[in-house]
Amino acid sequence: MKHHTRPDPTSPESFPTDPSGLPKAGRPQLLELADGDTLELHVGPVAKRLGDTTVRMLGYNGSIPGPTLKVQQGSEIVVHVINQGDLDTTVHWHGLRLENKYDGVPHETQAPIPVGGEFTYRIQFPDAGLYWYHPHIREDYTQELGLYGNILVEPSEPGYWPPVDREFVLTLDDLLVEDGKVAPFSPVETSYAAMGRFGNVFLTSGEPDPRLEARAGDVVRLWLTNTANTRVFNVALPGARMKLVGGDSGRVEHEEVVDQVLLAPSERAVVDVLFEGPGELTLEHHTPDRIYQLARVTVAEDGRGPAAAREFKVLRRAPELEAERQQLDRWLAAPPDKVLALVAQMDDPAAMPADAGPVTYACPMHPEVTSDQPGRCPKCGMKLLAASSVPKPAAAADAAAMHDPSGHTDRHDHDGHHGEGHGTAEGIEWEDDMVEVNRLTTTATMHWKFLDRTSGVDSPSIDWHFTVGDQVKLRLVNEMDSDHPMHHPFHLHGAGRFLVLSRDGVVEPNLVWKDTVLVRTGQTVDILFDVTNPGLWMAHCHIAEHMQSGMMFSFNVARDQAAAT
Repeated sequence: MKHHTRPDPTSPESFPTDPSGLPKAGRPQLLELADGDTLELHVGPVAKRLGDTTVRMLGYNGSIPGPTLKVQQGSEIVVHVINQGDLDTTVHWHGLRLENKYDGVPHETQAPIPVGGEFTYRIQFPDAGLYWYHPHIREDYTQELGLYGNILVEPSEPGYWPPVDREFVLTLDDLLVEDGKVAPFSPVETSYAAMGRFGNVFLTSGEPDPRLEARAGDVVRLWLTNTANTRVFNVALPGARMKLVGGDSGRVEHEEVVDQVLLAPSERAVVDVLFEGPGELTLEHHTPDRIYQLARVTVAEDGRGPAAAREFKVLRRAPELEAERQQLDRWLAAPPDKVLALVAQMDDPAAMPADAGPVTYACPMHPEVTSDQPGRCPKCGMKLLAASSVPKPAAAADAAAMHDPSGHTDRHDHDGHHGEGHGTAEGIEWEDDMVEVNRLTTTATMHWKFLDRTSGVDSPSIDWHFTVGDQVKLRLVNEMDSDHPMHHPFHLHGAGRFLVLSRDGVVEPNLVWKDTVLVRTGQTVDILFDVTNPGLWMAHCHIAEHMQSGMMFSFNVARDQAAAT
């Protein structure tokens, strides 16, 4: 499978970074599109103001994020894409169960759109909920630079969602800025391949310091999408009451009051928030060690009335998912049809010949851990590398501090580190704590893989075949016997959708249809994949750098012949 741009010996060492003369990036439009409408979607560079600096980014229709598309469930629109960006592109319509030839996978469902070229998509919206669109060539660069936008599919069923007074569609992202510019990318290979590129500037709907407004007594719906390359967001809004009402693809089995919602890259959540009194609140990202500001919320007096607030107190249930719950026991008891392991193979950038003499090895995440023999770190399980490629503990702390997003508060004083876990807690890498090593890892030295434990085949040679109408139990095992154990958001393209059955044997307490699931370090997740669409489809890790480094494969879905006749 080809998934990289072809190396060009005449290419510069990095993509362009100068914003001079470019149009100023705008705010995303909300475009309400009816069945049969046509949308023109332009890809091009923009100048984006971030505090005291202006950087060169990429936008759809001149904005970051791109326009929010509001459509009706069951409708179909035409999207005409014109590429005036930096490299070949496609558009992937993330989470939509659409016709395979419009899925946006280069060389599989379509030829890449060259710079100056065009392509027309025909997009269907069979399911209510929140979806998004982004490129599927060099996402590590193009998505990081701002090419993403949301799709809000309005349900055809009356009363599907509880009533609210107002709504905000918010993307959560981070951007790595160094010396007043977006940190450089190579046009011919992906860097930061070990952990993914963590940013040091947070962008909520494209803004580093957005302001939201509400009134006391209002119920506000937050449509949240994690568009970051690798960062997991844990979203909270202290001082307000939050209720989880939906996920990747529609409503949850039962609404529940929550203190926070966790979103891996590409996951979505639909949260209703009740503001009971006036004041200034902050939408926050919480890690085990730190709190980061995502947006400020000003709540004024004089709400719009008690109707939505009264309904907020009712925890509604989704009958279609309760029906799925009734079928769950047999799937929980059944053996998996496929077992997929998630592993890493990491080459040592400073590896020495066997006869080169004594070598000291160290852990990139815990530089204080050293050994005179190759092996794994007893703290995190990562492969020990030659110490010459691992910064000393103080240097590692300085590098991590340089990459710290601004506007945070420490829960503890860690001098750029995070205690014994170094940013790893609850099976999640919350920060980049091996910045210098991570920066040097590329697709040539970092090999992320899926291993089909059922057949013994590795990606990209995995050869799965399903038929429309199949229900398939997949077991995802994030193995600790890996050169760099790390969390992975596993994403299945529009061949169908799935339910999470269990995590480490614990039955999923609240069902929701999904296209992406976070598999934490060392975790085993069982999912039930409902196969509905024929064609050649992708499965991959949605950390952009992991996918570019090999954590992807394609599978075939045959048309149900009985249904076809």
